[in-house]
Amino acid sequence: MTTQSFMQVKTNRDGVYSRRTFLRSVAAGAAGLGLMESLAVHAQELRRREMSCILLFMNGGPSQFETFDPKPGHTNGGPTLAIDTATNGTRIADSWTNVAREMNDIALIRTATNREGEHQRASYLMHTGYLPLGGIRFPTIGSVVASEIGRRDFDLPHFVQIGGRGFGGSSLGSGYLPMQFAPFAVGNPNQMPANVTLPGDANQARLDRRLDLMRDLERDFAESGGAARVTDHRAHVTGAANMVRSPRLQAFDLSRETAATRDRYGRTTFGQGCLMARRLVETGVTFVEVGLGGWDTHQNNFDTCRNLSTQADAGFANLVRDLRERGRLDRTLIIWTGEFGRTPRINANTGRDHYPRAFSVALAGGGICGGRVIGSTGASGSDLTGRAVSVSDLFCTVCHSLGIDPRKENQTPVGRPIRLVDGGTHVRELFS
Repeated sequence: MTTQSFMQVKTNRDGVYSRRTFLRSVAAGAAGLGLMESLAVHAQELRRREMSCILLFMNGGPSQFETFDPKPGHTNGGPTLAIDTATNGTRIADSWTNVAREMNDIALIRTATNREGEHQRASYLMHTGYLPLGGIRFPTIGSVVASEIGRRDFDLPHFVQIGGRGFGGSSLGSGYLPMQFAPFAVGNPNQMPANVTLPGDANQARLDRRLDLMRDLERDFAESGGAARVTDHRAHVTGAANMVRSPRLQAFDLSRETAATRDRYGRTTFGQGCLMARRLVETGVTFVEVGLGGWDTHQNNFDTCRNLSTQADAGFANLVRDLRERGRLDRTLIIWTGEFGRTPRINANTGRDHYPRAFSVALAGGGICGGRVIGSTGASGSDLTGRAVSVSDLFCTVCHSLGIDPRKENQTPVGRPIRLVDGGTHVRELFS
């Protein structure tokens, strides 16, 4: 079987090779490529596509009523108004004027649903596709994507996380995947990351000597039973050394952008984080997460959402615009979401409480058909009509966009096989 014929094997509606089709194709090509070689060719093909993903995560659970599913005129809608967008018939909350202009490139899911109403568990589920389980630390979606399609010869981190980690905290890392796919944290995008330059008393030759000495020490420790820890530590140190030497490091330097561009994104941590995300994926970083917290609006929902929406609107819209104008949007999937939504009913403190039953997700780029709206929550915002999109469905949709097999299994350190996505099907309406 040739490489070309392997890549043309028919898949099911999730883009997954069926057992029967796959085995038939492998048997027919037994004299050609072996199974492992074929899978390696497929992985290399994915990396050559140079796809990337940017997750804009709204920590705290943004209100769908004050973002992408407003209900003006209904008691549940409160004072929030709706505005027209570039897509005929699609209206969003009035704070999102910039996003409204880019709606032809943005699709909305209004019937996303999450069974978890507690922040930490819901955030964990929305980042990993799994609920916390015993001694298993599941990898966050950024680590999974980086592991599957990240370039192996890349000298910057595969996964960069900008802003706070929100309710997921330190539990959202590479899990059972190698350390090289763990998130590299950038707290303040207005500054270069800390410790990315050589100290004043060290030049390149001195750094190389120090690394050689460390390898000698690691070798002794590995031979005395610490091989696994040495492997992780060596990957971490090697990655850091490569990063310090890399000319691509300038992707973190926002001072290279014009003042006008930085103003367009908004001079907020989130806005500048979106600008940094654009620079990073253009440089070759596979996955970037930009966080914006404060959406847990049990009190003063409307003023708080308006302030946060203004920040998110500028960053999200200009990210879509710039990637489109630079010819990168088709190869970059952008996801805007939080861990759940807010209640239709407005509480006594002019706030909204947790509502995992229905919330909004916005997607752009990566083959997504902009201008689409999936599902409806009815006039009151309480009733789901059309397709309900589960967390697993959303993860399958991300995998479909990026060319990843959601049914692939990874092995935990104790040998337990775990699928990238547990169940679900991708939302086909977003791609055709």
